[in-house]
Amino acid sequence: MAVAATAKQEELRVVLSARGLSKSFGAFMAVKNVDLDVRHARVHALIGPNGAGKTTVFNLLTKFLQPTAGSITLLGTDITKTQPDRIARMGLVRSFQISAVFPHLTVLDNVRVALQRPNGLSTQFWLPVSSLDRLNARADELIESVGLKRERNALAADLSYGRKRVLEIATTLALDPKVLLLDEPMAGMGQEDIGTVSNIIREVAKTRAVLMVEHNLSVVADICHHVTVLQRGEILAEGDYATVSQDPRVRTAYMGTEEA
Repeated sequence: MAVAATAKQEELRVVLSARGLSKSFGAFMAVKNVDLDVRHARVHALIGPNGAGKTTVFNLLTKFLQPTAGSITLLGTDITKTQPDRIARMGLVRSFQISAVFPHLTVLDNVRVALQRPNGLSTQFWLPVSSLDRLNARADELIESVGLKRERNALAADLSYGRKRVLEIATTLALDPKVLLLDEPMAGMGQEDIGTVSNIIREVAKTRAVLMVEHNLSVVADICHHVTVLQRGEILAEGDYATVSQDPRVRTAYMGTEEA
C-alpha cells in the first residue's frame, strides 16, 4: 500500500506551474492572471478559440517572452527570469507549430543531431563524424518508438507532413525532457497520422508531463487528463474534458451560442 501511495503522489506531482501570469503589449492585455499546474505523467491541454492567448502562454512558459507580471516554477525552481536555453537544459522542451527538422538530413541524422547536446558532443567540433556513431543505438530506439523505423535512412524532405511532425517529436524526445510542450502537434495532419501521434503522446506521458495546445477537440477528449480553456487571455474553465465541454461558457466561446 505504501508503494502504491508513493507512486500516486509522484504521478500527481506538479512539475510546471504559473501564478498570476500576465503579458501586455502596450494597452493590449494578451494574457491576464493565468494560474496553471502541469503534473507529472499527465497530458494537459490548453485550448480556446483563436486569439485566446494559448501560444502567448507557451512563449511565456518557455521564456521566449518575458511576463509583465506573475511567476513560473519548473521542478521547484523559479524560472521567471531564466533564459530560454537554460530552461531547455533544465528539462522544459517545446515544439513549434511549424515543423523544425533539417530537410536535407536523414531521419537518423536528424535524431543524432538532437542527441549531441545531452551526450556532450554539441561543441566538440574537432571530433570526426564517426564519433557520432556512439549515438546510433539511442537514435534507433527513438526512431522505432515513434514508428519511423522504415524511414530511418530517408531524407526528412521526402517525408509527408505528418511524418515530419513525428520526426520532430523524436528529436524533441532526444533532449530527454521532463516537461514537453507541444504547440498544435496535430495541425495539418490526416487521420492516420493523428492516430499515430496521439498514441506517441499517450506513451510519452507515462514518464513525463505533456502540455499541449490543440484545436482538435476529439484528440483532446481522447488523450488529455486535464483541460484549461482560455478566452481573451484569461482562464474561462478547467477540469477534465467531460466537465469543460459541458460548461455553457465554453460552448458559447467556441460556438457563439449556449444552445449550439
